[in-house]
Amino acid sequence: MTSGYFMIYLATDHRGFQLKELLKKFLVARGNAIEDYGAFTYDKDDDYVDFAALAAQKIAENSSEHKGIFLCGSGHGVDIVANKFKNIRAALCWNKEVAQQSREHGDANVLVLPADWMDEKHAEEIVKIWLETPFRNEERHVRRLEKVKNIEKDVG
Repeated sequence: MTSGYFMIYLATDHRGFQLKELLKKFLVARGNAIEDYGAFTYDKDDDYVDFAALAAQKIAENSSEHKGIFLCGSGHGVDIVANKFKNIRAALCWNKEVAQQSREHGDANVLVLPADWMDEKHAEEIVKIWLETPFRNEERHVRRLEKVKNIEKDVG
C-alpha cells in the first residue's frame, strides 16, 4: 500500500545516517517518492541543524503536500529545528502508538525518529503506521491546530 501522493523529505546527521539509508530502500519499495536532504555520507562532525533546516524549509513551502522523516541520535535535535518552521508539525515517535496518535490528533507532517534507540525493523513499523494513518479531523483536533496556527501568526 502506498501512502498517497506526496513527497517525503529525509534528513539526518551522522547518528541517523545508517538507518536513513535503510529507510530509503524501504520507502522506495513501498512506492513512496523521496528526496534526501542529507547527510549523504557518514561524517562524525556534521550538524543535524544543517540537514533538518533544509528539509523543513522545503516541507514548509507546501506542508499539505509534503511530509518528512528526520533522524538524529535522540531525535530531539532535528525535532527542535523542524518545529521552528511555520506549518511544520514534527513529532518525535519511539513506538507505533505514539506515531499513530501524532497523525490522528496532531496531523504531524514530520516524523522524527531517535536512531540510537531503534533498529531497522522497529523504524519500518513506525514509518509504515505513520504514513498510513490519516488525521482524524475531529473538531477538538482541528480547534487545537488552529490555536497552533494562531501562535505561529503571533510569534511570526
